[in-house]
Amino acid sequence: MADKPALVIAIDGPSGAGKSSTARGVACRLSMAYLDTGAMYRAISWACLTDGVDPTSHSALFARAEIADLQMGLDPRHPTIIVDGHDVTREIRDPRISDAVSAVATTPEIRTLLTSHMRQIINRNPRIVAEGRDVTTQVWPQARVRVLLVADAETRIARREAQLLGKVDRHRVSSSIVDRDRKDSTMSEFDKPAPGVTLIDSTYLDLGQVIDQVVGLVPTELR
Repeated sequence: MADKPALVIAIDGPSGAGKSSTARGVACRLSMAYLDTGAMYRAISWACLTDGVDPTSHSALFARAEIADLQMGLDPRHPTIIVDGHDVTREIRDPRISDAVSAVATTPEIRTLLTSHMRQIINRNPRIVAEGRDVTTQVWPQARVRVLLVADAETRIARREAQLLGKVDRHRVSSSIVDRDRKDSTMSEFDKPAPGVTLIDSTYLDLGQVIDQVVGLVPTELR
């Protein structure tokens, strides 16, 4: 990566739109690092649940987040996340984490804390694909390529259901997607991308086609 010019690609979008799969695919294609910012919120949720922190107390959630030691593995083929010495890469995908993450992600102090951490990681890795909520507008708006990846609700539900391999029934997946859409105070941003952000609707595209579109936005000299 060090032999190639600096390049940051930022991918935003609603839950289930395919941000992670797309970002990892793009990072692999262009030999770049990969940062899943959503995993950071999930990791804090894991720490809070493990320690029995009151999910209704923003101050308690922030106090736990403030002392958490997060270590992000940036290999797009095998991304990892370690919290306070514990590898929680698999555990943060558990449905109970999905149920708890909204309380953490909507705590302003935690968003500020983790946004700072994300920026530090991007600064240390000049060729990186970062994906997650607000990454194109708040975390790294100066990214050379910024993408808002969307898909209709039915498609997002079907994709998330397939991702979970039947571990959770369709009704729960649907409720989770709809509930997270409702709780996301910035859902209106998905109707119209911010200036300089390219909208890609993946509803009728397969993963390879979406990756092709994102890579196509990168100037040839930066690939």
